[in-house]
Amino acid sequence: MEQWINGETVSIALFLIGFYGLLARRNIIKSIIALGIIQSAIILFFLDIHHSAEQNPPIGIVTHAADPLPQGLMITAVIIGISVTAVSLTMFITLYHRYGTTNWLRLKKRREDQ
Repeated sequence: MEQWINGETVSIALFLIGFYGLLARRNIIKSIIALGIIQSAIILFFLDIHHSAEQNPPIGIVTHAADPLPQGLMITAVIIGISVTAVSLTMFITLYHRYGTTNWLRLKKRREDQ
């Protein structure tokens, strides 16, 4: 019997949860968190599709070595995601101090009124 709970299905579920949070919430902080969840889901998916049980770490001389390229790319994606989150939170703090709201629609209305 095939297992349904694996990295691919968990990553797809996380992606859908993050996508729902991005579409359904008007709070800027919740939108930033939803983007972080989507990023984590994509990283998990890419790491899981390149995983095989018979592969060994690429250290020394081994017969079935895992490809280190996807792992290196995902480490880079994690670092870029942290940077994007930090910049997003900095922009949010600036917008909050200027307009005094965390709601996307109220922020848009207040920007149009000025």
